[in-house]
Amino acid sequence: MKKEYKMKKGDEMKWIKKIGKPGIYLPLTLIALTTIIPIILPPFLLHVAIMILLYSYLGTAWNILGGYTGQFAWGHSAFFGIGAYTSTTLYIYHKISPWIGMLIGSLFAAGYGALCGAFTFRFGLKGHYFVIATIALSEIIRIIFINWAEMGRAWGILLPVVPDSWIDFQFHTTKLPYYYIALTMLLTIIIIEIKIINSKLGYYLTAIRDDEELSESLGINTFKYKMIAMIISAALTSFGGTFYAQYVLYISPETVMPVGLSTEILMGPIIGGLGTIMGPIIGAIIVQPIHEFTRAYITTYTGIAGLDYVVAGTLMLTVALLQPKGVIQYINKILYSKTIITSSSKGE
Repeated sequence: MKKEYKMKKGDEMKWIKKIGKPGIYLPLTLIALTTIIPIILPPFLLHVAIMILLYSYLGTAWNILGGYTGQFAWGHSAFFGIGAYTSTTLYIYHKISPWIGMLIGSLFAAGYGALCGAFTFRFGLKGHYFVIATIALSEIIRIIFINWAEMGRAWGILLPVVPDSWIDFQFHTTKLPYYYIALTMLLTIIIIEIKIINSKLGYYLTAIRDDEELSESLGINTFKYKMIAMIISAALTSFGGTFYAQYVLYISPETVMPVGLSTEILMGPIIGGLGTIMGPIIGAIIVQPIHEFTRAYITTYTGIAGLDYVVAGTLMLTVALLQPKGVIQYINKILYSKTIITSSSKGE
């Protein structure tokens, strides 16, 4: 007899463990596949895979603030751009390795994140007011860089091309090193995310998301923990900015700081599933191929720019209407429906 499915807290981790027994089989299989498959991919598909990993990473960084804490920020392109510009200018003007510049950029991004948090959270901005404020704070940074002579103004900065080098974070003969770096970044941030959500900090963040007023009445310093979430999310997002700068070797305010980039970052978690580990990854797997194939083929033949955002935006609206909790809710429903039917059949 088929029973109605209702998702409960922790269901996501349960079905991940149920797919492979013991639960370690699935992660090991996925890591093996993601390590081997890119070797046989043609250049364009390898680029798509790199973009999937990068936006899975960025979506996970955003998810710490937007998904687990419930603070729907729409200005993470500022942190992304700060990371990109910091590592790039330190490399060009001071010959500092992008790896070190990446760490320094995360400090600057964390500082700006703290400033944004102090402004928005101290004044109690919520809902669409918080969204508008984060967009405005992101635009302030973009306009500053558009008029900053040392940062190339609106023309941006072209990074010097050097022979393949791990120290200089540049690879030209093959994109495989970029792929494995992006994969390492994603695995690292997933570990960080799991550590956070299973800690006292994670419990406080989800409590704030579920009911901020009740959390305050129970003695949780909501301002403090929202600030922590903002700072962590900003710092982690900046690492993605450095990676992108080294990958394309060109940055400008219009490529690393537009509102459209902030939209693309949060689109993955929304489509995949907010406040879940797999949500941003599932969302990136759906959204990024749409973006890249639309840009490469449909936009090229039609000459109409922005079609990729039209398609992805339509998809996001469809998911929001039909499956508000994301695609992962649908996956959970299918997996648990099969489990329940099987269990019922055995019982009979």
